[in-house]
Amino acid sequence: MSEPCANPAAFAGSSVSSDASGSAAHEEPTPHTSHDVLAGIDGGESAVPRGHDLVSHEESGEAMPAAFSERDLRFMKLAQAAAEQARAAGEVPVGAVLVRGDEVIATGFNHPIAAHDPSAHAEMVALRAAAQALENYRLPGCELYVTLEPCLMCAGAIMHARIARVVFGARDPKTGACGSVVDAFADPQLNHHTTVVGGALESECSAALKSFFADRRRAVRAARDAARGAAGSDELR
Repeated sequence: MSEPCANPAAFAGSSVSSDASGSAAHEEPTPHTSHDVLAGIDGGESAVPRGHDLVSHEESGEAMPAAFSERDLRFMKLAQAAAEQARAAGEVPVGAVLVRGDEVIATGFNHPIAAHDPSAHAEMVALRAAAQALENYRLPGCELYVTLEPCLMCAGAIMHARIARVVFGARDPKTGACGSVVDAFADPQLNHHTTVVGGALESECSAALKSFFADRRRAVRAARDAARGAAGSDELR
């Protein structure tokens, strides 16, 4: 696992104005963080239902996984790049990108540990940065791409911000609020309804999380073995 950077909170979230190619025209750092506990992600594939990412197949009547456009995949790759910033800072690698049309408004990566902020998930950071960039706490017409299924906290913020559409990568079988554990977006009584689609670059997003936890387990084992070895050497003296 990479060594934590000196001040990850200094660049965890940013507002960005760019075209569809991803070239940035403006960027301003803003504090933000990410998910700190994702029990279950590193323990194998989840058998949870796919929820929102299933669409009806008109010919057979069967549910089929939603298809993703090249645009969706392009923005999800930007979210993956943001997640790698979290990994470099020693945090769970989750990244988010908020867009309006083909313009990237803001990015964010997970860093609750470094920021001492339980709300510093990638989605929250991106939402805050976008609200500052647009000078509006409402973000109608915007879409959020995130590498991990949002939790209840993030789902609430997404609805309050009036996000039009959410696209996520890996499912979270422990805290996912888009169908894996609960479906925060399915209640018809809510006054705002966000379209949610899951499974974009799912294998890649899941692999990034699993490799992070595998590296962390190896580091813990190595530290434990080193401590035992040191204790054994002391006993032989």
